[in-house]
Amino acid sequence: MDRPLFWGPVVNPYWGSRMSRNTVSPAAVKARSERIENQSRHDGWKKPPRRIERSECITCDSCLRSCPPEFGAIFDNGLDVVIVPELCSGCPACVVVCPVDCIYVDEDWSPTGPDLWSYVELTAGRPA
Repeated sequence: MDRPLFWGPVVNPYWGSRMSRNTVSPAAVKARSERIENQSRHDGWKKPPRRIERSECITCDSCLRSCPPEFGAIFDNGLDVVIVPELCSGCPACVVVCPVDCIYVDEDWSPTGPDLWSYVELTAGRPA
């Protein structure tokens, strides 16, 4: 019996390990929670975060579903899909699945505003 690809194990390009899409280590959950609490980006991340060009986005949510749960950086924010740069490691998972190529490196990112942080904190237990 053929199964859809998303049912199988996922190879995370950032960590290079095999894991189930529903399996997130307790350490990863804790690290994400700390980044949300501190509203800051991990100091060890060398790659800049990604951003979604709203004028090109078709709001298909492919990026949201592809963001590794240990980062959970992509949120559905009303009519827009947004990347919270403080939670984004810069991995290419969202870029690879975007059907319209509207996700770019954000070298000049600015901190997330308080309204979006409030939404992130409300959904902190549910990674994207």
